Amino acid sequence: MGDAPEPIAGTKWQAVLSELRERRAEFNAQGYVPRDFIEKFMPFGVYRHATPIRFGGSVLPPHRFLRLVEEVGRVDGSTAWVVGFASANTYLGALPVETQKEIYRDGPDVVVAGGLFPMQKAERTADGFRVSGRWKFASGCMAADYINVGLLDESAGGQPRAAVLPADQVAIVQDWDVSGMRASGSFDTVLEDVEIPLEWTYIRGGASQIDEPLFRYPLLAYQAQCHAAIGLGVALGALDYAQQSGSYRGITGAPPIGERAYYRTEFARAYVALQSARRYFLDVAEEVWETVSAGEAASADQIARIRLSAVHIADTAAQVVHDLSKVSGAAIIQNSHPLNRIRLDAQVPQLHASLSQHIYDDAGAVLLGLDPTTPGFLGPTHPRNDPDRPRSSNTEEKTA
Repeated sequence: MGDAPEPIAGTKWQAVLSELRERRAEFNAQGYVPRDFIEKFMPFGVYRHATPIRFGGSVLPPHRFLRLVEEVGRVDGSTAWVVGFASANTYLGALPVETQKEIYRDGPDVVVAGGLFPMQKAERTADGFRVSGRWKFASGCMAADYINVGLLDESAGGQPRAAVLPADQVAIVQDWDVSGMRASGSFDTVLEDVEIPLEWTYIRGGASQIDEPLFRYPLLAYQAQCHAAIGLGVALGALDYAQQSGSYRGITGAPPIGERAYYRTEFARAYVALQSARRYFLDVAEEVWETVSAGEAASADQIARIRLSAVHIADTAAQVVHDLSKVSGAAIIQNSHPLNRIRLDAQVPQLHASLSQHIYDDAGAVLLGLDPTTPGFLGPTHPRNDPDRPRSSNTEEKTA
């Protein structure tokens, strides 16, 4: 068992966030969050919260981890994007236990990154797979211990097969040129004729070899929540800025912006919209955690509500930032303006595949007792994905 983590509160945690405020421009300029800063989160258990307890993990329930990501995003969206991927270590539970033991050999604080797409054709060998290729969106790869890549494998039944490699075996192409989340370092990764042992691959979202509550929590839905929490944090940062700016007079010498009715009204609407969506978002996460902690599987209804609350908070957060921006004056178009960075970051979580607009349709179908229209919506191992299971029907839906 690893050392007990510091509590995520108090002066030490605030000191890390203060340093982030000072260094976020540096991270933005270089395009990634460096390893030295990522390590500052380790004493708080961020990078061991998704490590199996048997390998020294210190569990942080999802609803608490989401609040942590939110706090970081309130200061800097890109850093929250990288920190949020600490939750993705849950995917590694599908690896053989001996492989996991090797990954955590030097301790539970392991940083994993990597983008699986586009999936690359791999040659099956006697011991595993041989592959060459280039993958996109390896967020946080510059600080990673291990990097995932995606393999096309017919034996995986149409599901993504991921391969895990030590970071020093993967080439990184620093080609991340974007407007939002610039410091997420979501660079391309490259392999040239590398053979990967079978035991270092797994089906993403596949059955876990770890029987612990966090590994019973819906994995794909958890990743959607983590991306949504980033947007939530960014929007809270926008509210902070809008509140602090209420006394600003502007270059014309007009009364402070907070004395304008439209500004107060827009701020109040944004505040209540975000806080209401946030409460539902966290309540669902806590409810499902209680379910899996009791040894039960999350129901289809619960998974649908996780996904629904995540896409809703992502949409609400993006809208809040947009609405606050439109009443904040023309100065925000300056690249150096704090709200400009927030404005550009806010749209990114909403665009992530796990928070696509089809989630409303799928969640609505499940909550109405129907089958979702998107394969894997409930997770690849959920019983309702069994192709031999009788499908639900609804006459009105078929004729609509």
